[in-house]
Amino acid sequence: MTDPASERRRMAAVLSNKGVLKSPWLRGAVEAVPREQFLHPGVFLDEGRTWRPVTALGTDPDDWLKIAYSVDTLTTQLDGHLTADQTGEPVAGVPTSSSTDPTTVVGMIEALDLTADHRVLEIGTGTGYSTALMCHYLGEDNVTTVEVDPQVAARADAALETAGHSTWTVTGDGLLGHPHRAPYDRVIATCAVRRIPYTWIRQTKPGGLVLATVGSWPWGTGLAKLTVGEDGTAEGTIIGRSSFMQARAQAVTPVAGDLSARTAYADSERTALVSPLALDEWMPAFLAQLAAPGAQFVCAARSDGSPLRYLFDPERESFAEFLADGESWTVRQGGPVALWDDVERALVAWQDNGSPGIEAVRLRVTDRSHLYWIDSGPLLRWEHRLA
Repeated sequence: MTDPASERRRMAAVLSNKGVLKSPWLRGAVEAVPREQFLHPGVFLDEGRTWRPVTALGTDPDDWLKIAYSVDTLTTQLDGHLTADQTGEPVAGVPTSSSTDPTTVVGMIEALDLTADHRVLEIGTGTGYSTALMCHYLGEDNVTTVEVDPQVAARADAALETAGHSTWTVTGDGLLGHPHRAPYDRVIATCAVRRIPYTWIRQTKPGGLVLATVGSWPWGTGLAKLTVGEDGTAEGTIIGRSSFMQARAQAVTPVAGDLSARTAYADSERTALVSPLALDEWMPAFLAQLAAPGAQFVCAARSDGSPLRYLFDPERESFAEFLADGESWTVRQGGPVALWDDVERALVAWQDNGSPGIEAVRLRVTDRSHLYWIDSGPLLRWEHRLA
């Protein structure tokens, strides 16, 4: 029978060889914390159009450990309620909670630059595995974790107790932080947010760090690392790509229904200067979200199979429809905001300035706005005012 401790050491070695796991203390935590205990009652494995439920009780112990110590994201809940022990057959559904892949978990914890005396607020407990890694080093009294889903929070709390960490597990809206245990040296979010909540900045000590994924699309999102200043603002950079489930309070309802009806009446029509296919790439998609916050990118096809692309902004009642015309695209726009004009302007300016990577993006957060910019060009600047 496979030894769980040897699997933990093997996973630690994999993460170390990938250059993600660097700190001795974190390697010690990875080798000590039993990830399999944080996957109760089971996981869903992706089989394309369906998810196959797998539970510890119904799986060979060696196979279960191989799943637990893979470096994959393991989905633990579908559609906000379904867990693997509640069905014996593959099912369709949308993931709503997971154990994030260890590469991402460890990489984010490394980016926190923790020292043993730090107090941490974690937004999005999930299974509790990342919470346990930090508790192993900081101690349970220095880690506060907030989870919006009561069932997920209860399972995580039970797993943390079993692993020996009676930490502060709070059920609530993580976008509000947790003021009762503030101030914190570090805030880390394991969900994506459209913008960094100012409550997180306010609950962080001057000189402290806030680490969170910004963006509302499943791709084209970035990991922001901000340092909080004495004046109550925070500034930093996008340190790399990142992809997480959206915070539930900010989750976007996908555009549905008859798309042709939604785009029947356009105010303008022209040839696009930039192909909408650029938005399939990470950095252009990130820029599109800066230039048109609130917009959703939708891919579809005509009955003959020819591609269709759309941008919809339900809040501003605006759209852009893209029609393939040989090697070029026609863009039809409607509503009070010319969405593609804004996105295209950003993409052209970015291309004219050498197409810098996502790590070139800087961010400043105040109680009134989010300001993004890239130093290489005056047109690469976007300010999102808060209502």
